[in-house]
Amino acid sequence: MVNTMTQPQDGMEIATLGGGCFWCLEAVFDDLKGVESVESGYTGGELKNPSYEDVCSGTSGHAEVVQIRFDPAVISFREILEVFFVIHDPTTLNRQGNDIGSQYRSAIFYHSPQQKAAAAQLIARIETEGLWDQPIVTEIAPAGRFYIAEVGHQEYYQRNPYQPYCMMVVQPKVAKFRKKFMGKLKK
Repeated sequence: MVNTMTQPQDGMEIATLGGGCFWCLEAVFDDLKGVESVESGYTGGELKNPSYEDVCSGTSGHAEVVQIRFDPAVISFREILEVFFVIHDPTTLNRQGNDIGSQYRSAIFYHSPQQKAAAAQLIARIETEGLWDQPIVTEIAPAGRFYIAEVGHQEYYQRNPYQPYCMMVVQPKVAKFRKKFMGKLKK
């Protein structure tokens, strides 16, 4: 368990994002220049020390999220959000594809007033430009306690690329990201 209300003191920043299954988000953000680490976990609920089963039940109030540690001198929070809004559908309430429930909600858990403002401004711009056919339902909420997911969920896609869910759901999102943001890849 880690308290994420404040940013690190070493010049790095933290972003906490929920956009469906955390395996998808982790796989994408692991490849992004300026990202030092990505951890899958849970936030936004009331239950202390939730397990994967607790979160999947939909009764804990938590969302599956990734916590991204990044260097703002290399990539800005806004650029991270631009990737985020390309790799998931921010217009479906409590759902991403076949993953249904509040644990799969689209959410930005901000760590500073600047992050909150950047999120609101970007959503407003996306809405104005009409990039999605439906209204954006992404929750913008203050970051609370972040609970690191079980070890088996960390780097899941990297360790299980041929698992059926990874092949059908994660891989297309990774491919879409790599095509659109080729210049921002680590490799």
